[in-house]
Amino acid sequence: MKAPRIAIPEPTLNDTEYNERSWPQYAQAVEASGGIAVKIPLSALPAEVARLASSCEGVLLPGSGADVDPEKYGQERIPECGKADPAREAVDELLMQDAANLHKPIFGICYGLQTWNVWRGGSLMQHLQTGVNHAPGRTIVEAHRVSITEGSQLAGLAADGELAVNSSHHQAIDRPGDGLRVVARSTEDGVIEAVEGTGDQFVVAVQWHPERSFADDPASKALFDNFVQAAATWQPRPIRESVPESVAMESAQETK
Repeated sequence: MKAPRIAIPEPTLNDTEYNERSWPQYAQAVEASGGIAVKIPLSALPAEVARLASSCEGVLLPGSGADVDPEKYGQERIPECGKADPAREAVDELLMQDAANLHKPIFGICYGLQTWNVWRGGSLMQHLQTGVNHAPGRTIVEAHRVSITEGSQLAGLAADGELAVNSSHHQAIDRPGDGLRVVARSTEDGVIEAVEGTGDQFVVAVQWHPERSFADDPASKALFDNFVQAAATWQPRPIRESVPESVAMESAQETK
């Protein structure tokens, strides 16, 4: 089976140190699972992003040091909300549109979960204030536990219905976007930790960072394995599926 190409945008436009530290972790996890990591530069013109996207069978939306612009989900920015990264948002939107149009598998991680949720019409909590520290950083391997919804794709990763996860975020989903269902929450404060798509497209997005624990944690490895496998077996939707049946029937009558 041909190794699938996975589009992974650079995490940020201007933080070179962050990019050099984090992007290779996503790429290494994808490649260890049998995929080919394709870097999408945030400085690329839209036509180049579209060309690269068209050559890929899946999209991985990585984390970022930025926050999604709250105007995109109808809120005014609060002081605790971090700066937006317009270049990252623009590239993400092109990749998400391509994936949505063609039903390509999508895997969102941390910021990637948030940007996908907002693009689907959902909203975010701009700054978490609970009894749980959701931002202890990348050096803490097990920050807290999450409960997994029975029957979800993630359920197969946890024998007892719970996972211990790392955590590096100060925002989280408030209202899930269209076509998304909540499949994991923090056991202590109920913060949404993962969503999946409700349709036949492979869509999994988690609030933690499985790329950091890929080498040592079976659940993290399984997340990447499942995503890359979905990309490897992806086929473009037939055109007839993107056209309402009534319109297709009218068109067929006109050609007789």
